[in-house]
Amino acid sequence: MSDESSISLNKYISSKGICSRRKADEFIEDGRVQINGKIARKGNRVFEGDKVQLDGRVISSGSKKKAIYMLFNKPAGITCTTDQRDRTNIIDYINYKERIFPIGRLDKNSTGLILLTNDGDIVNKVLRKENRHEKEYIVSVNMPINGAFIKKMSGPIPILGTRTIPAKVTQLKAKMFRIVLTQGLNRQIRRMVEYCGYKVVSLKRVRIMHLKLGDLKRGEWRLLKDKELEQLLSVKN
Repeated sequence: MSDESSISLNKYISSKGICSRRKADEFIEDGRVQINGKIARKGNRVFEGDKVQLDGRVISSGSKKKAIYMLFNKPAGITCTTDQRDRTNIIDYINYKERIFPIGRLDKNSTGLILLTNDGDIVNKVLRKENRHEKEYIVSVNMPINGAFIKKMSGPIPILGTRTIPAKVTQLKAKMFRIVLTQGLNRQIRRMVEYCGYKVVSLKRVRIMHLKLGDLKRGEWRLLKDKELEQLLSVKN
């Protein structure tokens, strides 16, 4: 059979609403995926009639379920993982009727907006670093801040072997500021704050691109509104 009658393995897995393509590649690299009883490799393709398994369980060859796009106001103490061995995992907390997964993450102690979906193809639109989509946070620190702190936090700041992309930073209160990032390094804001000699007391994400936390209560979720979804899907990869 030709490649035209097949689909890449990572795309096949993500199309079933299991995870993103990136996560599917991790499953494949870890030897957790089989095609017709044989351990799969990155770059494999799935043809009609193939039996694909993840951790020994068959991935349905049926058509993709209706796409789900959800906003969730994450409380502190919840971990942005689909690994249900972690008792604090976000999936069990939300307990949605269909399989979903988070796009990106907030660290366990942070709160606020996170997007969940069963559409593996949307992940690159949101996370691809070249797109430089904005993410907005409200942060409280342990000591009063001043103009020098705001200027320094605006960057670039050397962390994790690189330098942060300049950010938009605005003081809100004596110990509180707003920051808008266009990148997503690991624990980026906390590392930036520590570099400036402070410690984060609280960190809340209030916006991802055009999607706003608004009056969504902590621990609650809602599906995207039609206009929000239309704008999200219109973003180019």
